[in-house]
Amino acid sequence: MRKVEVDKEMGLKSVKEYPPAPLSKPAEGAGGKTGLWRTYRPVVDLNKCTGCRICWAYCPDRAIKLRDDGKVEVDYVWCKGCLICFHECPVKAIDKVVEEFGE
Repeated sequence: MRKVEVDKEMGLKSVKEYPPAPLSKPAEGAGGKTGLWRTYRPVVDLNKCTGCRICWAYCPDRAIKLRDDGKVEVDYVWCKGCLICFHECPVKAIDKVVEEFGE
């Protein structure tokens, strides 16, 4: 039996069926905004993105934001570069790029 059929049989919803999270920012901790911690930057290829929201669901920092067209974008102010989104994207629409901060 396929996973989708099992999920429906068990009454589980797909990620797309959940409403978007409230528009809020993570609390600024003692370290301040955390985007400067990155070594790699996740970059979304909007031509490949299907809007499945899996990256959004897995992001521990709530740095993945939903666009009006249903696709996603990364809020680099809060993205720490953990690349969970890169590893979880089923269509490989997220690339990892070496971060280059200006002087």
